[in-house]
Amino acid sequence: MLNWLISIVAVTVAAAIIALVLVTRPANAQPAPAPAPAAAAETVVPLRLGIIGLSHGHVEGLLWQAGQRKDLVIVGISEPDRALFDRLARKYNIDASLYHATAQAMLDSAKPEAVSVMGPISEHRAAVEACAPRGVHTLLEKPLAFSRADAHAIADLARKHKVLVLTNYETNWYASLREAGRLVNSGELGPIRKMIFRHGHRGPKEIGCSPEFLDWLTDPARNGGGAAVDFGCYGAVLSTWLMNGQRPTGITARLTTLKPDVYPRVDDDATIVLTYPTATAIIQASWAWTHDNKDADIHAERGSLHAGKWNDLTRRSPDQPPAKVTPAEMPGHLANEWTYLRQVVRGQCEVDPLSSLEFNVIVAEILDAARTAR
Repeated sequence: MLNWLISIVAVTVAAAIIALVLVTRPANAQPAPAPAPAAAAETVVPLRLGIIGLSHGHVEGLLWQAGQRKDLVIVGISEPDRALFDRLARKYNIDASLYHATAQAMLDSAKPEAVSVMGPISEHRAAVEACAPRGVHTLLEKPLAFSRADAHAIADLARKHKVLVLTNYETNWYASLREAGRLVNSGELGPIRKMIFRHGHRGPKEIGCSPEFLDWLTDPARNGGGAAVDFGCYGAVLSTWLMNGQRPTGITARLTTLKPDVYPRVDDDATIVLTYPTATAIIQASWAWTHDNKDADIHAERGSLHAGKWNDLTRRSPDQPPAKVTPAEMPGHLANEWTYLRQVVRGQCEVDPLSSLEFNVIVAEILDAARTAR
């Protein structure tokens, strides 16, 4: 009898539950879909990168990056100084088989898609002369060249062989400058009237640049000059970009050596003035700042912008206090130079104006005029 009562209660409870479900669930409800399978991770084919030269201080950043990234693989290195290669190879665990004494041997053996050029500025032309006929794209550490003749010869090679020749500046990856450019191009600030660029640091010797880097950086034949070339190129490319590729109608410069006991062969302080029909750019390039400087001030008719390093951006309207601006997030292809290089070489993004050959030929023309204007 007890078992019979328990069965009746159980059936009644079950029926009530089913009725409740039918009431609360819409008549046309569909069963919950099965979870979608996790999307497969994108397969990234690493960029086959060669390196020409190891004497530039920035090369250590590349060697470290190559050990951390999956989208980049170093396939060959050329460097005439075997001892320098061996030292860096030990530090960054580089296979000795990557070594070649000449760029030509490295290019023919390793067959890279692109090459990072990390030697004296005077050797940029020779590097492109080796790469371009082989169909290899190049990324040069700034500037493209310090002479007008070299810049135009490089441009001719790039056009003839249909290869990319790009120039890398740290400021290419600053969200502050990208947002400043967007605000200027929007027209809401009015036309630009004055640009002031401050770039440099305490000096390459003072900040501890390596002996092999310091050796050519302070050699007028291999670097083209001192601070005027090393840091004047930043303001030159940024003013060219902000003025939408215009060439200046006038270039004047004052180059001096404030520390002749440290830099007897080159300038360590330079002021370059660029005149445009509707604006002026003042480029202050120096190895005599008290601290690292990469600042830009852009003055337009209805407001001004101060763009510091990375995300530091301030806007000021007439008779108003400065106000911080949060820059838009950088596009994915402009995250850094190696992401950009891989994508632009593979045709996945357009050439960015700041690294473009067209703008950097103008930069070389500006530097050539400035360094000979003593």
